[in-house]
Amino acid sequence: MPLAIYILGLSIFAQGTSELMLAGLIPEMAADLRVSVPEAGLLISAFAMGMLVGAPVLAVLTLRWPRRTALLTFIAVFALSHVAGALTSSYTVVFATRVVGAFVYAGFWAVAASTAVGLVPANARGKAMSVLAGGLTVATIIGLSLGTVIGQHLGWRAAFWAVAALSVLAGAGVLATIPGGRPEAGATPRVSVELRSMVNPRLWLAYGTTALATGALLASFSYLSVLLVDTTGLAPAWVPAVLALYGVGSLIGITIGGRTADARPFPSLYIGAAGLIVCSAALALTASVPVAAITLILLLGAFGFGMNPALNTRVFSLAKDAPTLAAAVNVSSFNVGITVGPWLGGLAIGAGLGYPSVAWIGAAIGVLALATVALAGALHRSPAPESEVLSAL
Repeated sequence: MPLAIYILGLSIFAQGTSELMLAGLIPEMAADLRVSVPEAGLLISAFAMGMLVGAPVLAVLTLRWPRRTALLTFIAVFALSHVAGALTSSYTVVFATRVVGAFVYAGFWAVAASTAVGLVPANARGKAMSVLAGGLTVATIIGLSLGTVIGQHLGWRAAFWAVAALSVLAGAGVLATIPGGRPEAGATPRVSVELRSMVNPRLWLAYGTTALATGALLASFSYLSVLLVDTTGLAPAWVPAVLALYGVGSLIGITIGGRTADARPFPSLYIGAAGLIVCSAALALTASVPVAAITLILLLGAFGFGMNPALNTRVFSLAKDAPTLAAAVNVSSFNVGITVGPWLGGLAIGAGLGYPSVAWIGAAIGVLALATVALAGALHRSPAPESEVLSAL
């Protein structure tokens, strides 16, 4: 892999740490900003909202920009949003900075993904995407814990300053390693061309798989802390260690997935979706058994993130003339899953079905994800028109 790929992964680590660490800073932020804990929790929702909208909007607005210019602009705004958040005592301003930061983070993801696949041969795209997304996985293992520790000992503002500093460091790496122009020499991207390339039913089916697979994973992951304490019976002090173990599983999964996604994308998706279903159902059944629950959480991360490289690279093969916009909509698809999965899990908990019910929700969404993979596989294998294959199914 070119050094630039690892620099992009570092950039995702810096920004992903901000996305994740807020979960551990909510009590301190609520007290300091003089709002309730639920109101402070809305800062997490603000980030999700910004990411959902930011990727496609910024992909279109910066389509003709040199990629290095776009990446540097996004990461500079991201760093400044954290400086502004660290300096204010207003909840409203912090809320706005979370939306702005997430907005440009989503744009960075989209442009970074298209840049990464443009820097490597077609048969190495999966590995490049695994390095890129691996930055978020490492943020799950290290960034979340480190940001929480900094926030608890030095205040949540110190965690914001740390993210800003790390973002500046990553920006320097982008400046030094990313080529100054677009990888496609002589090609001038046009919004109309990219939009036409997006009119592809198989591409939107792939987006559906992305959203459903992510929702299946997040339905369970979002409530693992309370499940481990309330149902499994672990002491709260052990929860960070188990979540770090989930991160280790995620890193293992995305590493393996990065090596199989290019040559065997559909087997990677089949195995990942089936593993999500089995692990989610097993977790629902054995959540009260500590050894089983901890093992399944490790496997849940491995199977969930093992799909990630194939989910990312497939959209590039289906929209060759729209790499930036295709990646942007895929980022939004991930965030649809991030939003819907926890929401459905919350509905189950609110209905009094208990914390293990979120794993059943994950298994059910996983079945839908597997169905979209099967349909996409049938369309891929068949020489017949898509309409005939869909009618036969």
